[in-house]
Amino acid sequence: MSGMGAVPASASARAQMHVVVVGHVDHGKSTVIGRLLADSGSLPDGKLEQVRAMCERNARPFEYAFLLDALKNEQAQGITIDTARCFFRTAARDYVVHDAPGHIEFLKNMVTGAARAGAALLVIDAQEGIRENSKRHGYVLSMLGVRQVSVIVNKMDLMGYRREAFEAIRDEYGAFLRRLAVSPVSFIPVSAREGANVTTRSPETAWYEGPTVLEQVEAFVPAPDRAGLPFRLPVQDVYKFTEDGDSRRIVAGTVETGTAAPGDAVVFLPSGKRSTIGSSEEFGLGGGGAVRAGRAVGVTLTEQVYVKPGEVMCRAGDALPRVSRRFRANLFWMGHAPMVRERSYRLKLGAARVQVQLAEVVNVLDASELSTVAGRQQVERHDVAECLLETARPVAFDLHADLEGTGRFVIVDEFRIAGCGIILEDAGAGRSILRERVDRRENAWETGLVTRAMRERRFRHPGKFIVFTGPGGADVRDLARRVEAHLFERECMSYYLGIRNVSADLAEGGRRAPADDELRRLGELARIMTDAGVLVITTLGDVEDHDLETLRILNEPNEVFVVAVGGNPFTAFRPQVEVPAGPASAEAVAAVVQGLQSRELVPDYSI
Repeated sequence: MSGMGAVPASASARAQMHVVVVGHVDHGKSTVIGRLLADSGSLPDGKLEQVRAMCERNARPFEYAFLLDALKNEQAQGITIDTARCFFRTAARDYVVHDAPGHIEFLKNMVTGAARAGAALLVIDAQEGIRENSKRHGYVLSMLGVRQVSVIVNKMDLMGYRREAFEAIRDEYGAFLRRLAVSPVSFIPVSAREGANVTTRSPETAWYEGPTVLEQVEAFVPAPDRAGLPFRLPVQDVYKFTEDGDSRRIVAGTVETGTAAPGDAVVFLPSGKRSTIGSSEEFGLGGGGAVRAGRAVGVTLTEQVYVKPGEVMCRAGDALPRVSRRFRANLFWMGHAPMVRERSYRLKLGAARVQVQLAEVVNVLDASELSTVAGRQQVERHDVAECLLETARPVAFDLHADLEGTGRFVIVDEFRIAGCGIILEDAGAGRSILRERVDRRENAWETGLVTRAMRERRFRHPGKFIVFTGPGGADVRDLARRVEAHLFERECMSYYLGIRNVSADLAEGGRRAPADDELRRLGELARIMTDAGVLVITTLGDVEDHDLETLRILNEPNEVFVVAVGGNPFTAFRPQVEVPAGPASAEAVAAVVQGLQSRELVPDYSI
């Protein structure tokens, strides 16, 4: 076994396993790792002597934990406050060992270390016993899907290496983990300070017949090859190069799982758009062949389709992810402020970034007693909770039990990671927050003495929300404005409502609001104006089926009339009118007006 400070490039082809070491503060996590590295010969030459000399100069007793402390102030405090990593290799494989902090305030860092781990060593002080944080860490490991957990009962020297002391912790904590659906692979009695059962067996524990820590690490089973799983490529960006007539659109991202090759039919979710892989490129490796899990790639498509960053490219023949706006999840909350309903947060799932709200708290786990508390309306800091979450637009995801990478998410609050979790179930069949909000609005809606029928008789048309959509930008806006002017000349109540009119957030220095907020404001305002009998006209360039569905719900009970310019951009929806792309013309205006007349939305007249 040879030590190294970083994994060399030559080792990248070898099997690798991430192991996280967790536990309550001062239970000896860093000491276990330090002793493991020292006794296995994995330290760089002279490192152990250097740390011993430093301790002598500072008149401090030597601690194996100091081998991992990267910052002087951490050594001064005697605690490790970040997730330190160290690397070692055996004849079988390479290891990345994460030393996760034990203080409750630093659980966020512990989650970072555990997120990629295929196995965990959970350290418990034999003298101090099982603490609340010991249970909380066990739950986080369970929630993140770490199923290979070995419990290290440390500081056995302080208990005289008594078998009954070890077995008491083994029985109590083993029962706890089993209630979390985690079956510990081993319990190991250890004295990390004395080196007992870390790499060699100790005569002090002759009654113990299980593996040493090193033997257990070697016995951990690596995760299945991700290349054999269904293909998932979260789209990070789409690039287009115009030099020398290059019209290709290159879809770029890192393959999460699976394998795909040129010629494979693919589908992008949540949009549902389909194409075929034309070619592939890998940074520094050239292209032309299959793309595999773990590699950053770019692919071109034989049929150009417009896809956005955040979508997931899947191979059409594979099992596909779920697409929904609602899902049930296990959530661990780390934000300083509680997670509450009626507030928007930012969800990061793969390459997707979308607004999310807490729809319901199903229950909250009491980490001390492992009992559930129902009826809570918010998730407090350090709570672990089962929740229903709802996103502002559909997202593609897998259940964590099926594919971990695309079933795991984080939540951002005010630019800081405040929560993380795993997806348990698609809850798309439930009643949405948007639907509940609109129903409350309609139940409380106040009307005057002037009825809708009276307005229709006066204006000779009902109120209607007319949405122009297409990639033309200025041409689409020009057409919408010309239609507004033409209807106005014919004495219709028409009004052009630019999207920017509802997007400026003056409290934020005039910055545009997020797209989901723009859509909500636009739909709410259209509901009022169409109720007043106005033909409200707007343009949306980058619009999909779910955007129209959102506008339709927000504008209820009035309808939405869609004009698609330059082709139908939707997967399932059919526009009421389609006109060709290009500069606005009298023919295009006539086609839109004819479409309105055919549905008796404006008086029948010629232009």
